[in-house]
This record gives sequence, C-alpha cells and structure tokens, in this order.
Amino acid sequence: MAQHHLVRVGALGTVGRFTSVDATRYPRRSTVIVRTGRGLEQGEVLAPPSDELTCLRADGSILRGMTVEDHLLAARLERNRQKACDACARLLAQREIPAVLMDAEHLFDGRSLVFYFLGEGTPELESLTEELASTYDAQVQFRKFAETVEVGCGPGCGTEEAAGQGCTSCATGCAIAGACATRH
Repeated sequence: MAQHHLVRVGALGTVGRFTSVDATRYPRRSTVIVRTGRGLEQGEVLAPPSDELTCLRADGSILRGMTVEDHLLAARLERNRQKACDACARLLAQREIPAVLMDAEHLFDGRSLVFYFLGEGTPELESLTEELASTYDAQVQFRKFAETVEVGCGPGCGTEEAAGQGCTSCATGCAIAGACATRH
C-alpha cells in the first residue's frame, strides 16, 4: 500500500497527503514539485511517510524534489507574482473597487494565476482578475515554457540518448533536462 508524505502547498498553506511517484522518501523540510487538483505546485514536506498515513486517500503526487532549474523558475514566478499584485492593487484603486487584495500566487506550471481577496467577490472584481490573468500571461509568454517544465522538450528529454542527439529542441536550450531526467 502506498505511503503518503504530508506536504504544505499554495499561498494558503494547505496541507495534504502526497505519494511519491518513484517511491522516494523525502525528509522533512524538502522542497518538492507536486501535482494537485489545481496543477503543478511547489510544496514543502512536513512529514515523511509513516504507517498512520498508509490507508488514507492521496491528495496528489510528488513528482520530484526541486532541482536547480526549478528554483530558478520559482524565483521568476515570485518576481512575476509581485508584478501581478502591484498591477492588481493599482487597478483596484483606479476603478475604485472596494476589495482588499490579500495575496496572489502563480502555480508552478504557469497555467494559473490566483488572486486572494478579503470580502465578497463581485462581477466587477471577477472581470478585473480575468483581465489581469490574461494580460499577465500574455506579457510573460509563459505557456510554452510551462509545458516544457511539465513534459520535457521531447522524447527522452534528460536521458543519455537525447543528450547524444543534441537535445536542444526546447526554447530553454534544455535547461530543464536535469528535471526531466528524474522522470525517466
């Protein structure tokens, strides 16, 4: 039976049970990439697998420990998250929308930008966040890079066979090959 790690994910610090896809036991405080119901996210292991967690249903999967490339991507996401927060705060003030922006988070796969507000969600606020998410995504042109992070730059990405063939098919020059290698 699968054993689960306890992992904290997201801006709100949600704790869930995650199973390592390759049966690796990650120690407490390890940073990992997990697949949740929302997509790929960065997480922190709070507890390694234990017998008490074996019979419970998993909330997601641990794909790998964070690599150097993942940490670089996380830093880029953080810079862009801050820009999105600043832009949202400016638009709230300009449009005089009575909402308080608490935080924002960009999921690790670059597919979702989530804003957290205090108070009631209005259609005006929903429209503003959709506009921001669209503008933000178009501005950083992140989708192609996000797909590469998730699936690699092609067949065998990160393997010795691909390296022997040049493995430079992705836009990142195969900067994520190390991360891809953990999946093969």
